[in-house]
Amino acid sequence: MNLTAELTSLSPALRSALESSGDDRIFYDLAGIARRYRTLRDELPGVAVRFAMKACPVDEVLAELAALGAGFDAASPNEIVQALRTGTPPERVHYGNTVKSDRGIAEAHRLGIRDFATDSLADVAAIAEHAPGARVFCRLATSGEGALWGLSRKYGCSAADAVRVMAAARDAGLAPGGLSVHVGSQQLTAEAWAAAFDLLADAMVELERDGIRLDHVNLGGGLPALGYADRYGTALAPPLDDIFRTVRQGLDRLRRLHGGDLRFVLEPGRHLVADQGAIRTHVYRLTDRQQPDGEREHWLYLGCGKFNGLYEMDQVQYRLVFPTHPDEDRVPAVIAGPTCDSDDTFPHGGATGRVPVPRAVASGDPVWILSSGAYAVSYLTQGFNGFDPLPYTVLSADA
Repeated sequence: MNLTAELTSLSPALRSALESSGDDRIFYDLAGIARRYRTLRDELPGVAVRFAMKACPVDEVLAELAALGAGFDAASPNEIVQALRTGTPPERVHYGNTVKSDRGIAEAHRLGIRDFATDSLADVAAIAEHAPGARVFCRLATSGEGALWGLSRKYGCSAADAVRVMAAARDAGLAPGGLSVHVGSQQLTAEAWAAAFDLLADAMVELERDGIRLDHVNLGGGLPALGYADRYGTALAPPLDDIFRTVRQGLDRLRRLHGGDLRFVLEPGRHLVADQGAIRTHVYRLTDRQQPDGEREHWLYLGCGKFNGLYEMDQVQYRLVFPTHPDEDRVPAVIAGPTCDSDDTFPHGGATGRVPVPRAVASGDPVWILSSGAYAVSYLTQGFNGFDPLPYTVLSADA
């Protein structure tokens, strides 16, 4: 793909920042994040947004989202503290992790959190002891089919278990207020959402039979980023219109089934920030080496890899831009980061596991990594192999 086509997904602010940067760092476009948030609210009116903090725990990003009216999905007391620093009231922050220690539950309760995710009897008992009177919402397990990360076994329970869990919560003096699902991170199908609404509807019916009437449903995360590449290096095109249509239909179905005032919550993370972040890094070296099996391979080593900004590259195919070598003769290369760890490579580039890169790239040439705003900061190591974590710059929404 030529340079002009690659840059169509970049905002003017991001492009300007990448062009002027002389060092390796990640840039976030606050105005772009705000636009994506407003679009999401327009597509799903009346659905409360609780940003999944793990996707981008950057204070300026959280403050911008809080100013727009978002709350936060926090997974630990430390995330709760960071969320509350934005001025967001505790009632717009929930403890969305079903994996919690006694100490973590007690600390969250002390901080004013009253909404807790759960999926087991043991967790309910702990919440009842350390956060008496709290509200709980039970997470249903989904298959995760159609997502890059299915999230299908560590979290969630069956509908039958959900009835037992919510009944136990009621009997322990908690308020069994809701159900939740998660269709899997970077979910690329509308069918997964339809299946999730089937699960929710079935569980709602069973809970009603047991005398438990819900007040809200949490739809979790899973909405995709739009700018990752496919296996041929071109931008993916997730069926976002179909996904939103399916979600709206599902909301209407649950409202009719409930017959009352049923609230909805959504926990987007990657969808809001991935495409609004881009990394400026540089070429270490383009090499040409014969492997033990006799195959000759090109390898392109970059200053940024799995352990300093691109942890998700075992699943995500990022799009690379070589701004000083547009439209030049290219060679298929394996892309790798700078560390001496064999996991520090892109496994997906193209049909043969390689990415087309300019033959003429030289050490020090800039490389832009697009749609890299999700999880880049939260997964940074503290200098694995002596390579510093990427610094970040947040571009003002007023710029």
